[in-house]
Amino acid sequence: MKKRVLSLILIPFLLFYALPAGAAEKEERTWQDETIYFLMIDRFNNGDLSNDFDVDRDDPKAYQGGDFQGVIDKLDYIKDMGFTTIWLTPVFDNQEKGYHGYWIKDFYNTDEHFGSIEKFKELVDEAHKRDMKIVLDFIVNHVGPNHEWLNDPEKEDWFHEKQPMDMNDDESLQNAWLYDLPDLNTENPEVREYLLDAARWWITETDIDGYRLDTVRHVPQDFWEEFSDAVKAEKEDFYLLGEVFDYDPRNIAKYEGVGIDGFADFPQAREMRDVFQKPDVDMDRLFNFWQYNQTYFENPYLMGTFIDNHDMVRFTNLITQNNQNPATRWKLAFAYMYTVPGLPIVYYGSEIALSGGEDPDNRKLMGFKADEVLIEYITKLGEIRNSHTALTRGSMELLYEEDGMAVYKREDENETIIVAVNNTSKSQSVKLTSPQLPEGMELRGLVEDDLVRADGDTYDIILDREKAEIYVLSPRSGLNYGFIGALTAVYIIFMIFLYYVWKKGRDKRKAE
Repeated sequence: MKKRVLSLILIPFLLFYALPAGAAEKEERTWQDETIYFLMIDRFNNGDLSNDFDVDRDDPKAYQGGDFQGVIDKLDYIKDMGFTTIWLTPVFDNQEKGYHGYWIKDFYNTDEHFGSIEKFKELVDEAHKRDMKIVLDFIVNHVGPNHEWLNDPEKEDWFHEKQPMDMNDDESLQNAWLYDLPDLNTENPEVREYLLDAARWWITETDIDGYRLDTVRHVPQDFWEEFSDAVKAEKEDFYLLGEVFDYDPRNIAKYEGVGIDGFADFPQAREMRDVFQKPDVDMDRLFNFWQYNQTYFENPYLMGTFIDNHDMVRFTNLITQNNQNPATRWKLAFAYMYTVPGLPIVYYGSEIALSGGEDPDNRKLMGFKADEVLIEYITKLGEIRNSHTALTRGSMELLYEEDGMAVYKREDENETIIVAVNNTSKSQSVKLTSPQLPEGMELRGLVEDDLVRADGDTYDIILDREKAEIYVLSPRSGLNYGFIGALTAVYIIFMIFLYYVWKKGRDKRKAE
């Protein structure tokens, strides 16, 4: 009897707290939701000593020992930081000292220093088991400097004639030899078909998820149209990220509409490096790039946002040259990059503030025994970005910017996110009012656990120097008297019902 009464008492609570059966599920992940970790295979992690041919740690231009097994061994390390995609430098068989992968000798074999094709397939498979995607660097513009095709009379017309490059002439850009690398004649149908077949083969053979396309501006647009059609016919939702190394978005946009999904955002990267290497730098120009991308690109959410890559002096070098703390500066840069539209791309070693000058100093061997303060910060940002669709799909609106203090809003149909970045050497206070934000709510900090409650129609954000905070707009917290009152009423009514049932039962027993 007691058990039955206890069960009846619990019923109203269970009814009140039960979730609706038709609760909405999280939307399917698309490419604009990805966060990319970019690594150079030879310089990342040595997992298999048996393929350490020609390794010379004293020569920065020689192989250092990184391989496919090394990447496999660190997949959980990458995933735990919140990354959902890994971009790998070329895996193809390269000529001597082609540790970087860009001096291709054979488009159909892996480099012996990295491991076998079977080991690469294992890498892709293990990544997929962790719900991570693999993007592979693919080169169609050139081959290695001493490729055997150069001595093949039947392939004489597979290359353009060697000539100096004029960066202001489109024909020269597409035909001249870049860094003295033999320039493939992609107008030749045989060359074109060879490259298209190789691109298709890697997809069907290894199940990779995308290509990062090297030196896009050095290849005619019509080739890229055919290339895009060919690879996307092999795998649904195959992603193409193009590299047009130019700081004018209009020059990058010349390749918009050829089937390339997004481009590495070099203009924004240069501005981020300028803004965040030291405090008290105006951020106003930085927010122009979203407007540029909306103007010039069909889907600006698929642009690749980055701070470092393998062709640049490491950002840490710029920071230390300004006598600044690398962790502090990197945190601000990461906070911005993770919260503006685009796919964040983090170059390996940035999570430990790896330093380095010009190539090859910017391609040092990764170190895993390092201070984890930045790793923890990136992990936090990754969790936030992966949990809030407004940061991957939402609109972008600048609410305030003055002398390095900026506040902006990301918003979709599900939520509103406010991001505050204080890139100054003093604490800052910013007041937001209606209609920037609705009245009577609060901003809950996701990074520093700050809490900003509305005072009427005003939100007063106060942020310490060189700090960033990501807020989610939420109903005002505290005691919910309406909820408490409703629950009390339900409980009283239910107790009256129990008393009525008990009394009726007692009267019935007396009558018997």
